[in-house]
Amino acid sequence: MRVVIAEDSVLLREGLTRLLTDRGHDVVAGVGDGDALVKTIGELAAQDELPDVVVADVRMPPTHTDEGVRAAVQLRKAHPEVGVLVLSQYVEERYATELLAGSSRGVGYLLKDRVAEVREFVDAVVRVAQGGTALDPEVVAQLLGRSRRQDVLTGLTPREREVLGLMAEGRTNSAIARQLVVSDGAVEKHVSNIFLKLGLSPSDGDHRRVLAVLTYLNS
Repeated sequence: MRVVIAEDSVLLREGLTRLLTDRGHDVVAGVGDGDALVKTIGELAAQDELPDVVVADVRMPPTHTDEGVRAAVQLRKAHPEVGVLVLSQYVEERYATELLAGSSRGVGYLLKDRVAEVREFVDAVVRVAQGGTALDPEVVAQLLGRSRRQDVLTGLTPREREVLGLMAEGRTNSAIARQLVVSDGAVEKHVSNIFLKLGLSPSDGDHRRVLAVLTYLNS
């Protein structure tokens, strides 16, 4: 897996680099601000050497507000084949919504605390690089909370909402079944009901799992 890391803290950037390279992945570049990230990806694209995934901090110089997420959104539009995983100190709903508002392929939003859970963090990076989704449970909780206020998910049962939350974190049906201590068949039934109630047809393909969350985000 080829990775580009965008993080203004040199200590954290080097730590992420070491964490990923120790597990056999190739960190092809490390930058400290959003402009440098966009420039680096442009140069790699010109050489036909795009990375599989970009790991970027939401807040970077010069203003430390939204430079990172704006660069991430720009990259997703220019190079949709590149996965983007953003890291944030705490849940910033507006940025999460902006990042998730486009294509559902290869996107993630995690709190920096998750980096300490090394295996889960690396699994999330790999999942996003492969076109999957990785959403922090805290992000999911806030977005689901907002959706309840908007009555978008009124038709879902409490169990279906619970399953939807775990789906949004990027978990498979088997993983959800283990978490809820139910059978795989029971989870499959809940997932089918969620798709049906949110109006997601089979033609939406595998990304229905992400679209189930994006349905209320974009409403």
